[in-house]
Amino acid sequence: MAQIGAILAAGMQIYSFIVLAYILMSWFPNARETSIGQMIGSIVEPFLEPFRRVIPPLGMFDISPLVALLVLNMASRGVAALFM
Repeated sequence: MAQIGAILAAGMQIYSFIVLAYILMSWFPNARETSIGQMIGSIVEPFLEPFRRVIPPLGMFDISPLVALLVLNMASRGVAALFM
């Protein structure tokens, strides 16, 4: 069971790095329009969409990805606590 927990926790960690890369891509012009940016967007946007519906942008700042990363981090810790 500990191996399953380790695999799930590692998968969540990798996914959080992908979300972080998607956030950082917003700082560079046209980075999300590249083929890699579109691929990452298709992976990350379904996860971020519920957070964007609940949390409105504050001016030109969108804090919903930060909240999504926080939730993903707590879920990863929860999986680690359950399985290990």
